[in-house]
Amino acid sequence: MRTLLLSLSCILGMYTAFAQSRPIRTDEYEKAKTFTVKDLDNDTYVKFNNAYVLDRYEMRKPYIITGDDGLKKRIDLYRLVAKDSMMDIGTVIFYTNEKGTLYTAVLPLFNSNPEIWNKYFEDIHAIDKVEKNYVLKLSYVLSREFSFQLYKAMNAGKDVKAEGATYGTDICFPGDEQVTLADGSQKTLKSILPGDKIISLDAATHKTSIMQVKELVVHRPANYAITQLLAVHVVTNDTQDVHVVSISGKILQATPNHPIQTSAGKKKIGEVSDGEELLCIDEQSKQVLTYVVVNKTEKANGTQPVYNIVAEGEGTFIMNNMMVLQK
Repeated sequence: MRTLLLSLSCILGMYTAFAQSRPIRTDEYEKAKTFTVKDLDNDTYVKFNNAYVLDRYEMRKPYIITGDDGLKKRIDLYRLVAKDSMMDIGTVIFYTNEKGTLYTAVLPLFNSNPEIWNKYFEDIHAIDKVEKNYVLKLSYVLSREFSFQLYKAMNAGKDVKAEGATYGTDICFPGDEQVTLADGSQKTLKSILPGDKIISLDAATHKTSIMQVKELVVHRPANYAITQLLAVHVVTNDTQDVHVVSISGKILQATPNHPIQTSAGKKKIGEVSDGEELLCIDEQSKQVLTYVVVNKTEKANGTQPVYNIVAEGEGTFIMNNMMVLQK
């Protein structure tokens, strides 16, 4: 779960919008998590201990986000400024849920040290445990506000090669991915059996059909490199005062060489870029919708077996509600 949240969060904190900036210190990071703003609608410039300032980020409107659960959340962004030098040292994120509960996170600058980034990821992971889909909603807002990426931020300061990730010809998925069966229910990939009937989706017509599983291929445990895609379907309605967003997100993990159908054609999942479109089945409406990739990460996920389905014909199948191609 932590790996999932790290990769979901990797697009956060990738900005150089402010010419005068410096990395945040550990003590400042911890202190900033305690800062609060009394009136998020009107308090746009707030001083703390005559040492720090929270400045409404470019006077941007707050986001009101509704997910699959229908509950409304609010996200406000404030620049964190060291008052002595007036340098930016981070961004403070206020997330208010439908009950009025406030969660505060402090987004470091991209050049902050790995220890600070690890604290940040641990903090948002902890919030996500109690506030469902917190990271998904935060990822969308910050990817929209801070548009460009840096390798260090994307990998939480880690070098994928240094982790000893296994790259090879195995074209597979982790065993916990969910396969959609013919009756619409889902089953973990590692539990799939020969004879199981699964859904196949035609990319051109968006029509579904049924395929029968012939074999579940299991590859030996290794520290495989795993590519993860976060794709979202978003409906926005910006008013004068707020960004109103309805968002649904899907996550897919696979070895980098597994084929997938995108708006740009068939690609290995490791070659998919942000902004490309994928076909997904919406869990609520059961309709086939286009989801946009907003984040891709690749890292070693620890020693584990990986799996692949061999089914009748050469059709597609639905993994985590996303259409993927057979090997």
